[in-house]
Amino acid sequence: MATAKVPSPRDAGQVAALLRLPEIIRLVSDLEETRWTGRPGYAIRVMVGAAIVKAIYALPTWTRTARLIAEHAALREAIGGAPSHWACYRFAAKLREHGDMLTACIDRVLATLRDAHPEMGQTVAIDGSDLPAYANGQNTSRAAEHCASGSPTLTPHGVTARRSPPAPAAATTGTRSMPSCAR
Repeated sequence: MATAKVPSPRDAGQVAALLRLPEIIRLVSDLEETRWTGRPGYAIRVMVGAAIVKAIYALPTWTRTARLIAEHAALREAIGGAPSHWACYRFAAKLREHGDMLTACIDRVLATLRDAHPEMGQTVAIDGSDLPAYANGQNTSRAAEHCASGSPTLTPHGVTARRSPPAPAAATTGTRSMPSCAR
């Protein structure tokens, strides 16, 4: 049976909790001071809530974000409305225009986190998982064809270069699935 991937009400509670943070409340009030138009539109809190929804659910477009909010009652309640995708795009432009306010909000959040967790940022974790052929930006089947034919390949700097023959060294775990000329 197929199931829809709809955020649970608990996720909507997380959005509501983020909107209650003092740093977000200050961002909303700072952005409200920039309103000059006579057209009321959506409340700034609703729009900031939509931006939080887009970030939490890693949605690629404002259209999908607006559709999710419109279809999900708990999210609508959490942010206080259901903005149109056009309003979301206009708000994104406003956020870009007032990037300093957004940067200040992020700085305040990080300062609060550093106060609560002084060890934050002391350790760096690196994921060493195998990313076959995706890490080098090549399609594996096409890379094998290029390696076999000795065709020029585009380098990260945009210059074409011929690949040299593969080295006789043994493959490591991270490169086993890559074509031999790409190791």
